[in-house]
Amino acid sequence: MRIWIDADGAPAAMLEIVYKASQRLKVPVTLVANRWVQTPPSRLITAVQVGQGLDVADAFIVDRCEAGDVVISNDIPLAAEAIAKGAAVLQHRGEVLDADNVGQRLAMRDFMEELRAGGVMGGGPPPYDAKARQAFANGLDRLLMAWQRRQGGGTA
Repeated sequence: MRIWIDADGAPAAMLEIVYKASQRLKVPVTLVANRWVQTPPSRLITAVQVGQGLDVADAFIVDRCEAGDVVISNDIPLAAEAIAKGAAVLQHRGEVLDADNVGQRLAMRDFMEELRAGGVMGGGPPPYDAKARQAFANGLDRLLMAWQRRQGGGTA
C-alpha cells in the first residue's frame, strides 16, 4: 500500500497529518505535483515533479496507483479513475469517495462547472480550518485502520 497525494494545492496542515500517519504505520507516501514540493526527511516520503500541463500529475498518479492504495485528491475525474483501479480516494476535507458516490460527484462537478462558466456562481472553497483538518484526519484514520485489518493488524 502506498499513499499518493495530488500535491498541487494540497493544504500544508493536511500534509502534516499524512506525514505523521506515514511514520507511525510505515506507509510510503508519494506527493505528485507540477512544481517542486518540499518534504520532511524520511525514506518513506518522496515527491515527484511532473511536467507542466493540465492533468499531468493526475495521469502520473492514475498510471501508478494500484488496488489497495490511497489517493488523496479533490480532483473528481482523478478519483473516478483511481477508484476504477481499486484505490481508495480521500478528499482534503475527509470525504471518502468510492464506486457508490463518485458518479454523483462527477455529475455535480460538471453541473457546478457549467454554473461557474455561465457566471452564475463564483468563489472558492472555505478556508481549511480545524474542522476540515479533523474531518480529514478521521477519514485517513478510517482508511488506514481498514487497511491494517486487511493486513492482519500489521504494517507495511
